[in-house]
Amino acid sequence: MAEIKYLEGMYQDSFFPPFLVDKIKQYILDTVQFLEQGNHDTEAIQGKLDEMTLAINDLQDEFFENDSELETGARDSIAETVSLILAYYKIDIDIEEALRERDW
Repeated sequence: MAEIKYLEGMYQDSFFPPFLVDKIKQYILDTVQFLEQGNHDTEAIQGKLDEMTLAINDLQDEFFENDSELETGARDSIAETVSLILAYYKIDIDIEEALRERDW
């Protein structure tokens, strides 16, 4: 997984506080750890993606408190990272479905 750059767009944009981007990255890494345990069915994987997305949703107030928000740049960066992970693990879940619980 070293070839995947997590949330590259968010880390490169000073609008996003790095410590909050780190929190999103940790949620994604938790999902990757789940995937590395292997042999999960699509429903279980989607459940873990939903859990990750809901956790990211919960960060919105913290972004606002730090003069930032989960907006288009964040959405694109998160979706790009998750798409790369799904492709790496050969998981056939559409990115819109994978992030279906997002409210950003």
